[in-house]
Amino acid sequence: MIDIKLIRENPELVKENIRKKFQDEKLVLVDEVAELDKEFRYAKTTGDALRADRNRISKEIGGLMRQGKREEAEQAKQRVKEIDQELLDLEEKEEKMSQEIRDRMLVIPNIIDPSVPIGKDDSENVEIQKYGEPVVPDYEIPYHTDILEALDGLDLDSARNTSGNGFYYLMGDVARLHSSILSYARDFMINRGFTYFIPPFMIHSNVVTGVMSFAEMQNMMYKIEGEDLYLIGTSEHSMIGRFLNTTLKEENLPYALTSYSPCFRKEVGSHGIEERGLYRVHQFEKQEMVVVCKPEDSMGWYDKLWQNSVDFFRSLDIPVRTLECCSGDLADLKVKSCDVEAWSPRQKKYFEVGSCSNLGDAQARRLGIRIKGEKGNYFAHTLNNTVVAPPRMLIAFFENNLQADGSVRIPEPLRPYMGGQEVLVPAVQKKNKI
Repeated sequence: MIDIKLIRENPELVKENIRKKFQDEKLVLVDEVAELDKEFRYAKTTGDALRADRNRISKEIGGLMRQGKREEAEQAKQRVKEIDQELLDLEEKEEKMSQEIRDRMLVIPNIIDPSVPIGKDDSENVEIQKYGEPVVPDYEIPYHTDILEALDGLDLDSARNTSGNGFYYLMGDVARLHSSILSYARDFMINRGFTYFIPPFMIHSNVVTGVMSFAEMQNMMYKIEGEDLYLIGTSEHSMIGRFLNTTLKEENLPYALTSYSPCFRKEVGSHGIEERGLYRVHQFEKQEMVVVCKPEDSMGWYDKLWQNSVDFFRSLDIPVRTLECCSGDLADLKVKSCDVEAWSPRQKKYFEVGSCSNLGDAQARRLGIRIKGEKGNYFAHTLNNTVVAPPRMLIAFFENNLQADGSVRIPEPLRPYMGGQEVLVPAVQKKNKI
């Protein structure tokens, strides 16, 4: 949510930002907010004047009574009653206008950073840099579900029976590898100075609307029936919510946090053949980074966050690239965002495995997260980024570490978490050795 002062002082800047995001249908909201804001401020001014009159008249009543001017005193009392009713009506009007302004402000997109490339959708995102040499081996790389099933590590059929499409069972060494990647990601971030958290996996609606747009909420979140609780789609939601209505001391900043959680997502929309299996699921686990900092530090932290993801994947010998999200691909709360994409030797292209975002003060304004400084209070900046999100990351892992004989190499950083194992062997090879 942007500062309403921008609409008061520079509405054309706000409109130009909307045009850059190709959301022209929202242009009318700027004028509506400007008009409502004028009415709201006039009502406030009128109310202040009425309160001053009421205080003045109330003080006069005692003097009139002492002077024996009962009739004038009664008239004054009647005027106080009339003012009380006028104020009641005015406050009701103010509350209604305030809500109408907020409803519109929540839909107006955040001001994007000048460095963001202008484009309509993700097809116009811009490659920043590649890390590692993408390799296509001279042997076939099967679809990831076939690799995992050959390792006796995946059961989709049973999951469909218990839960429906978009769910899965991981088993044996594959399940252990999944947990090992998350444990390694946790320690990787702790070693980089981040504080580890396990947050609540459900949050109230006011936190949901504080961290994301209504459209995102409708497409992502599962609601608990009969309760004001939603299952989180990422631990960013509850981690940012932890600072709800708080005033942070400047000297304690920044807060650099890394959090583990299961994540639950509706994943609304059509799914192509390349998104079956583990690519797009309703339940997964993730290690996240979250930073709350001073405004002047947020772009520096943005660069640190995406670099952490690149370093993590490269430590596991997975080639990646960073991709700058264009204006039309940015969610409304974001100032700047880039995706980290991993190399798929089977598809011979990169695919998204994480996203790094600077949200400026948008979430802080919605949630009331302020910083107490020497010159007064101001809103914090918030950022988030994916460290790793298996099972999607498993697709990149198995494709890039698959050997010609069907075995899967375990990179050195993961071996301590796998009991020293250096390779995963297909089930049929295990049986032949018995």
